[in-house]
Amino acid sequence: SSSSSSPHQQKVHFHKFMLDVHRQMHLAQTVHGIRGSDAVLHHVLTRILQKGRILCFDEFQVTDVADALLLRRLFTGLVDRGAVVVATSNRAPRELYKGGLQRELFVPFVDWLEETLVVVGMWDSEVDYRLVMSGGRGVAGSVNGNDSDYDYDDDDDDSHNDKGNETHKNPHGRVHETYFIQRKRNNHQKHHQHDRARQKFDSLFRKLTKDSPIESTVIDVQNRQLFVPHASLECDVAKFSFYDLCGRAKGAADYLAIGERFHTVFVEDVPALTFHETNLARRWITFVDAMYECRVKLVVCAETAPEEMFRVEGEGGREHTDEVFAFERTRSRMEEMRSERYLRKTWVGSITESHG
Repeated sequence: SSSSSSPHQQKVHFHKFMLDVHRQMHLAQTVHGIRGSDAVLHHVLTRILQKGRILCFDEFQVTDVADALLLRRLFTGLVDRGAVVVATSNRAPRELYKGGLQRELFVPFVDWLEETLVVVGMWDSEVDYRLVMSGGRGVAGSVNGNDSDYDYDDDDDDSHNDKGNETHKNPHGRVHETYFIQRKRNNHQKHHQHDRARQKFDSLFRKLTKDSPIESTVIDVQNRQLFVPHASLECDVAKFSFYDLCGRAKGAADYLAIGERFHTVFVEDVPALTFHETNLARRWITFVDAMYECRVKLVVCAETAPEEMFRVEGEGGREHTDEVFAFERTRSRMEEMRSERYLRKTWVGSITESHG
């Protein structure tokens, strides 16, 4: 969904806009029974323009191959129907999706952008307002195997009685940790120190699933099935490994389907990534954005802190500047998702699913 300041204009984060486009394409086929790519796109364009013909996009950026291949048809369709497009970006059009998969198919869209829109260079703000809001690391804190910012209480509590509105509070009124750092064990690290973060991660999963049956299940996504390895269907909580989510070809539609089905998602074995693993990084970016869009409570057990999760050095850094910038935004979003303010928000995935 897009936010707008008047009936005639929409102002929306670009990645959020593209997530909504993928959702509308899915609903066009599954709910409205529309067949054929041209008919589906016509339906989506109509829905977009009903919300306003002046489209203002914040942080215009492309990291997903599915978006890259769709954008020319989408934007030419909007402009041909009378839309006015305004966008901010930290990349000039010619720098968009640089180094991305099948970029040669994206270049005609870059040419169209430069021919159709007026490109104005501006200095970019260096302020990250998400980090300002969350105080730099988020009130929920983290566990790194040595100490933690908040005591963790394993006693049962009644924090989960409002389904889909879980705030992850313990009996003492503090939000639970939602990011656990399980660094690789070395010869000087004791076994219990290494396992402490994982034990807390597993304990929180047991607490939020309330000893209900845990089983695998599937979600229907655009006429195919998405496998969910661990889920409490009673509590609407799921658990994946990082490679379950990002190790295979998945896109925004898959991640949105997860966010629309489960209000809390646990992800274990999240590694530190290098520039050799940009496809994994891109999928993680899309996954986090989808969880954020649905206000899912994300619980992570990772090898490193968010700021260390994706690092590229030397030549790799120069070749993957889009991914580096996009991941920096994802990192700050992950910080926000650990904050008390975010954790108290109501899950909207089921609302999004039912109303399209």
